[in-house]
This record gives sequence, C-alpha cells and structure tokens, in this order.
Amino acid sequence: MTPRDASDANDSRWSDLDRPPLNGAALRRGLVRQGGLWSGVEVVQRTGSTNSDLVALAAAGKAAEGAVLVAEEQSAGRGRLERQWTAPARSGLFCSVLLKPTEVPVARWGWLPLLTGVAVATGLSRAAGVDTALKWPNDLLVTVGGEERKAGGILAERAGDDGVVIGVGINVTLRAEELPVPQAGSLALAGAVSTDRDPLLRGVLRALEEWYGRWRAAGGDPTVSGLQETYAAGCATLGRRVRAELPGDRSIVGEAVAVDGDGRLVIATEEGVQEPVGAGDIVHLRPA
Repeated sequence: MTPRDASDANDSRWSDLDRPPLNGAALRRGLVRQGGLWSGVEVVQRTGSTNSDLVALAAAGKAAEGAVLVAEEQSAGRGRLERQWTAPARSGLFCSVLLKPTEVPVARWGWLPLLTGVAVATGLSRAAGVDTALKWPNDLLVTVGGEERKAGGILAERAGDDGVVIGVGINVTLRAEELPVPQAGSLALAGAVSTDRDPLLRGVLRALEEWYGRWRAAGGDPTVSGLQETYAAGCATLGRRVRAELPGDRSIVGEAVAVDGDGRLVIATEEGVQEPVGAGDIVHLRPA
C-alpha cells in the first residue's frame, strides 16, 4: 500500500482541538518492524468503509498480510448484519487489518472475530485504563452511569481464498449528545484515563499481534492457545438470560452457558435443551 496520511492533510486539521488527527508516520514507526505481523499502516482522511477498501486491495494483490488501513472518518461503515456505523470525524478508531492464517484449518477461522475482541479488550484495558467486556460474538461493552453500553464492534469478511479482513470500530471521544442511539457509549463516557487515539491504536494492534501469533502457533486450536478460556472469562453474555434472534425469523430464549470449541454460544433453553448458536443477534434480557 502507498501511505496517504490523513495527518498530511492540513484542511481543518485542528477544527476540533479535542480530536487531533492520527500520526501515520509515528504509527508506522511503532508498529512496522522486521519479523513482526504488521507490514504497513495507511491512514486516510475519509472513506466509505475500510473493510471494503482493504478487501478490494487484497483482491487486486495490492495488500500483504499485516496491512492496516485506518480512516479518520467513514461514510459507509458497517457492522454485523449490515448495520450502519457512523460517528463524527476523529471521534473513534476505524480500522481494518488483513490476515492470512493459511496454516490454520479454515474451519477454525470463525475464531478470528472472537480473538480480535479479546485483543481489543486487552489493548484498551492497558492503554485506556477502562474496564471492558465482550458481548457474544464481537461487541465491546463499557459501563456508563451504571449501565452497559456498546462502544465498539468487529466485522470479519473473507478476502479471496486465503485471507480475512477484520474491521474494528471503537467510539473513543463520542459525547453524550453525539450518541447515535441511547444504548451506545464511548471510552470517554466510561471514564477512560486516556483518549489519545495513537497509543490506543498501537495498544490494540500489539495485543492483536500477540493473540494472533499465539492462536496461529497452536494451529488455531482455541484451547491450546488459551483463547477459548480467555474469551469466556471476559464475555458478559455468559451466565445471562438471553434471546437469540436467528436466521429465518426464529428465536430461542434461555441461559448462555458456554462458548464451545467452534466459537458458538451455547444456550440452555427452558425445555432443557442446550442449543449452540453460530450466527444471530443476541439480546441480553433482564432476570426474570
């Protein structure tokens, strides 16, 4: 990729003093190293979707494993189930990475979004000093005013036969009046000790490199790599009464009791059946 830093563009660069631009050159110095995972870091001022852009670059043979694409603003950001993700410019971290775990069986690639969730939570805990939790499969939760709020999400998409592009969106400095829905939150609203996006992004990508390396070295085995246990420990969905809204307008209600070896959420229904859920929308219900 050819770097085109958003930080190189001077138009309205400091229009919001609480939201300075990312420093692409400094990010590359801190992340790209010989023998490391990250092969390049590109920061752009504005794009539709970093995931769509990186998938296209990978398809054209213009992106290597470890390519990182970051946007200061997205006009067509997407979450799971094709939900839109919008936020003011420079108010969050919107990035995508290209991974090619060719030595891992494809059947285990479904762990990549969960792995990324663990890495994001780990990196933000270190760099922002804020407690986070994971809602299955890949939402990042923070506590604002005693309430659980969604502050981030993860979207994985195949890129050709040998690659996966993983997009991460995190609300960093979003203010209360800027929240798209009442259930949203941000690191700032959760009392983060730092909202400087440069060290936050470095922290997330370093944790992702660490976890990806561990998982890949274990051949994608979630038990040997410690991923399954770590995800379960940080998953706010487990032990909760939930409703799973499944494809085909079907839903089930019960207690989320485990994340199985395939990364599926296991729900114990009121009929006494343990049903694994691999795709769907999970709603946390209040205790009956």
